[in-house]
Amino acid sequence: MGKIITSFLICFLLFTSASAQVKTGIEVLRDSNFEILKGKRIGLITNATGVDKQLKSTIDILHESAEVNLVALYGPEHGVRGNIEAGDKVGFYTDKKTNLPVYSLYGRTRKPSSEMLENIDVLIYDIQDIGCRSYTFISTMGLAMEAAAENNIEFVVLDRPNPLGGNRIEGNITEDDYISFISQFKIPYVYGLTCGELAKMLNNEKMLKEEAECKLTVVEMSGWKRDMTFEETNLPWVMTSPHIPHKDSPYYYVATGVAGELRNVYSIGVGYTIPFQTFAAEWINGDDLTDKLNSYNLAGIIFRPIYYKPFYAFGESENLHGVQLHIIDFAKVNLLETQYYIMQALNELYPDKNPFEMDDKRLSMFDKANGTDKVRKLFEKNFKVADIEEYFKKDVEIFRKQSEKYYLYKW
Repeated sequence: MGKIITSFLICFLLFTSASAQVKTGIEVLRDSNFEILKGKRIGLITNATGVDKQLKSTIDILHESAEVNLVALYGPEHGVRGNIEAGDKVGFYTDKKTNLPVYSLYGRTRKPSSEMLENIDVLIYDIQDIGCRSYTFISTMGLAMEAAAENNIEFVVLDRPNPLGGNRIEGNITEDDYISFISQFKIPYVYGLTCGELAKMLNNEKMLKEEAECKLTVVEMSGWKRDMTFEETNLPWVMTSPHIPHKDSPYYYVATGVAGELRNVYSIGVGYTIPFQTFAAEWINGDDLTDKLNSYNLAGIIFRPIYYKPFYAFGESENLHGVQLHIIDFAKVNLLETQYYIMQALNELYPDKNPFEMDDKRLSMFDKANGTDKVRKLFEKNFKVADIEEYFKKDVEIFRKQSEKYYLYKW
């Protein structure tokens, strides 16, 4: 009988552990009955990803609460409800559902002005990020933190999982001359922090402009661990932008996104049904490229031939040939180096096709995404990944040690 009870308890514990759900910052805040917001006028920076596990918008959660005085909304790229196309500049408008004013942070003004923050006591940030430096939501967060410091406003981050996990760090730290909206901070390309942890680091390490420091509160998640995949959180995935539709999309974004800045050389699947998951062009033989790449025996990833006709963007309505990436072990794959192995293979097959000469007008964006021009210059000498591996790794352990003290979640 005792063995049966013990077995039952073990099964019960395994079941409850497997079915346990992570609570995001907005849910933890709601469980506290919004205690830290009472009696204050609230501004909210969010987008379509700011939802609870039932997919209810943070906008509506705060607006409907009798404990919260939500007075203004602020939208990054794609707008507060995700109904704006990528790259479209948006001006001031009114949210139809709540009748609240919406100030755009993606257009002429990327940093909230003093006028935008009038009558605001607390500025809240609630956006699902993807854990990659070039994805602009963390740039918006940092600029908003600067504005909060300048205007003596409290800043609250409602934390969310890093879909790349909390242990992966890849790439070099951004150099001074390459600070931009897609590389706003001196952090690696993949930085292994939640947005709340990153906010604490930016604040405490004086990484904001003019070493600004705001009054920061991070509402921590419950139940999240650093080694979790997004699937293991049991949270619903809401596409963070039109080309990041699935929970695995952040991995592919890192694996192809830098090379994708050379927009007139090849398609990386943007404009087709699998964004960031391909390398294709009219001049590529998909079978040859597949064989070449699979001969490298790269950890955690395999390639297969693909042929498609994009609906828009590079190669629109043209028959393209190339490879589709299939990540089979997310823990083992080196994401950032993947695109350089593809470029190495293409150079071996087509030595007359220099991508940096084929789209020289986009070199500045390629370098900004890398946070330096040294990667491009080192790579272009021989088109060998071996020539850039050391540069990519030089800052990883230094940053890991620097960032560990800001970990809010353990293993």
